[in-house]
This record gives sequence, C-alpha cells and structure tokens, in this order.
Amino acid sequence: MWTGDELLRQLGALGNPHRLRIVAALRAERTYVSKLARELRISRALLQVHLRKLEAAGLVTASFEVGEDGKTLRFYELTAFSVVLTPETIAAAVPTLTTPDSVHGNADGEEGRT
Repeated sequence: MWTGDELLRQLGALGNPHRLRIVAALRAERTYVSKLARELRISRALLQVHLRKLEAAGLVTASFEVGEDGKTLRFYELTAFSVVLTPETIAAAVPTLTTPDSVHGNADGEEGRT
C-alpha cells in the first residue's frame, strides 16, 4: 500500500505525455539517454528532466556503464510497478499525506470556500 505522498509522486510522474512515452519506450529494453532522446525525438536536456521525475517516483533506475569507445553512458530501465487506483486506495492514502494544503486547498487545513 502507498502513502499519500508516494501516490502523489507516482501519479504526478505518470501525468505527462513525455513521461508516458519514456515508460513505453523503456518497457522493451533499458537504454542510454542519447539513444532514448533520438527515439523519442526530444532533447537530451528535456529527457533528463523527465527521467529525474520518474526516478524520484521510483519508476525507473539509472546505472552508469562504460561503452566500447570508453565513454561513460547512463542507462535507464523500468522498475517493476503496478498502479491500481480505486476509491479505497485513495481513501487509505489520504490520511498519510504530509501536505494538508494539497488536500484541502490551503495551508490552514480549512476547506476552500467557493
């Protein structure tokens, strides 16, 4: 079971079309940054931003390897994960949130008025 913060991190990480494409590409095989950027047709800098977000959420891992030409390459691969989202999993995660304003809409914990 996830904590509220873990749930937010994972959903936030998956809530972007670039990151969904990255996950789909890494499903087949682990790869290094330059190759993945070429495959996805995005800049390496933008790819790195999205990979860091996925890594922070625990959805991908990175490792360094020396290539045949002697250059160090950073490889990324998916970690095993499954996201099953039900009203029950959300209800169980909410009490563990450490940022009440993300639940209530303001810092003092009162519900926002409309």
